[in-house]
Amino acid sequence: MNKAGERLLNGLVKENPTFVLTLGMCPTLAVTTSAINGLGMGLTTMVVLAFSNLFISLLRKVIPGRVRIPAFIVVIASFVTMVQLLLEAYLPALNKSLGVYIPLIVVNCIILGRAESYAYANPPIPSLFDGIGMGLGFSFALTCIGAVREILGAGKIFGYALMPEGFEPVRIFGQAPGAFFVLAALVAVQNFVKERRKKAGKSYEKIGSGCSEDCMNCSEQGCARRFYDDRDSRQTAQAPSKELEIVDLDKEEKGNE
Repeated sequence: MNKAGERLLNGLVKENPTFVLTLGMCPTLAVTTSAINGLGMGLTTMVVLAFSNLFISLLRKVIPGRVRIPAFIVVIASFVTMVQLLLEAYLPALNKSLGVYIPLIVVNCIILGRAESYAYANPPIPSLFDGIGMGLGFSFALTCIGAVREILGAGKIFGYALMPEGFEPVRIFGQAPGAFFVLAALVAVQNFVKERRKKAGKSYEKIGSGCSEDCMNCSEQGCARRFYDDRDSRQTAQAPSKELEIVDLDKEEKGNE
């Protein structure tokens, strides 16, 4: 799989911010009262995440390590401001329903985490697709949670009636406790599917912030976290052959005597 496809799959499935890493829980639990709110929040976060990853990667050799976190926040805040102004102009209803959680994207741990763990150490194009993948995974998770809560709590999905007329909505799913119940249920389903795949030989192990920790087979020779050196392997591979040569010489000397 190419690098872009790998980063997209990583954000959607392997390191889904909500179902796997359990990051960004504040907007996840607060704004997912409906599917449209969850989708809007997820896509807004995806736009900020993708462009902030791209710009931080482009500036990674210019930003000093000691001030990288304040620099990240400045970049992220700039994109959040632009996105919020666009929402106010073209989607005022969505902007009103999301409320204060749009400005809070600035300190969303998903965005800061990807900037620190991936964008600051990788080229621009993979960083861009890493942001898109993480954003799509976040959008998917929030939309699923919002859809379940809206169906059970109001009998609708995306504002359209889904349940029959005699359906009695379970009001708790439209309130704060319902978000915890739905999140727990969806995470349990995700873990069940993952275990089934593992038993079938299709595991998603060795995942960690964009690093598989498989340094022996990794092509990123300049990785700062690399603990495997090709020179060590060559020296280790040559060492036994030298010992064999010594043994063979000993045998020859004994034979000559």
